[in-house]
Amino acid sequence: MGLPVRAALLQAVSGPFVIDEVELDAPRAGELRVRVAASGICHTDLTYRAGAGLFPLPVVLGHEGAGVVEAVGEGVTGFVPGDAVVLSYFSCRACSTCAGGHPAYCEQGYAGNFSGSRPDGSFPMRWRGEPVRSSFFHQSSFATHVLAHQHNAVKVDASVPLDRVAPLGCGFQTGAGAVLEAFRLQAGQQLAVFGAGAVGLAAIMAARVAGAATVIAVDLSAARLELARELGATDTFLADEPGLTKTVLKRTRGGVDFALECVGSPQVLRQAFDVTRPLGTCGLLGLPSRDAEVALPMTALLMGRKVVGILEGDADPKTFIPKLLALHAQGRFPLEKLSRSYDFEAINDAVHDMETRTAIKPVLRMPGGGTT
Repeated sequence: MGLPVRAALLQAVSGPFVIDEVELDAPRAGELRVRVAASGICHTDLTYRAGAGLFPLPVVLGHEGAGVVEAVGEGVTGFVPGDAVVLSYFSCRACSTCAGGHPAYCEQGYAGNFSGSRPDGSFPMRWRGEPVRSSFFHQSSFATHVLAHQHNAVKVDASVPLDRVAPLGCGFQTGAGAVLEAFRLQAGQQLAVFGAGAVGLAAIMAARVAGAATVIAVDLSAARLELARELGATDTFLADEPGLTKTVLKRTRGGVDFALECVGSPQVLRQAFDVTRPLGTCGLLGLPSRDAEVALPMTALLMGRKVVGILEGDADPKTFIPKLLALHAQGRFPLEKLSRSYDFEAINDAVHDMETRTAIKPVLRMPGGGTT
């Protein structure tokens, strides 16, 4: 008999989340049972809600959880009951990619994050007596309690407001990591960000931290561009502005050193590529549809321009999330300006507000989670 917990189940593609009781296993070797205080909602959750998952429903999604450890499994080191943790993506920490300092590209990354089960194929949750797809990013944080792995948990100070820092596990880490870890942007360089959502705005904040000379934000929303300026953008442009590419090239005297596509659109990726200077790098952060393709001019590639896909900011959460927390404590990464809180029972309202771009980063507060 497992622990009765409440979880938001997705039972049909594009359907509502239904909160119901599920049973949660006891923690296995390497696992932590975490009482969830808060969970961010990420664009990836909405993409899987729309049918991106290659597994049958129902499923419990959510992968930006934060909470308090209640129990630990055999062999767990570095965590004890009572520890406050932020949950991020799973990596095995043992394969050649992980050993090379790039755990976001772990050889077990799909099995551990996107398969709807543990890496070994088992399910930690049961609903109405049957196993239910869960362990999304080895957490499925749209629940009051989850099983995470010690490899994707990051211990934080008990004084940290967990509802504020939960989105560090994915969205904010992705945007900031792309700038500070993948690009390693240097003072005086130029960055263009296409898409001023949670990921893009985190990138803009990170660019200000790095001392970028020019930070360009492009979005369809004037309100989001105004916020982008507050957070560090030096120039803002509406995405549908006529002659946008020429305007940016003129403003940057030939293009930016780095550009980021944060939408998952082939058309937007092409825009980002077109404003990248020779020897510059265009990064893809947005999650596209599986059949999305983009056409690029080969002569421009020949001039040394690069296009790279970047998962999770190419950041190691064990070291990068503490860096972001330190920047936040210094007032240099004001992530609270991007978030809006919702009670867990209002998850469908939060999803609606995210889909209609009313909210940038909805954060669910779990009942009794101890958030501040």
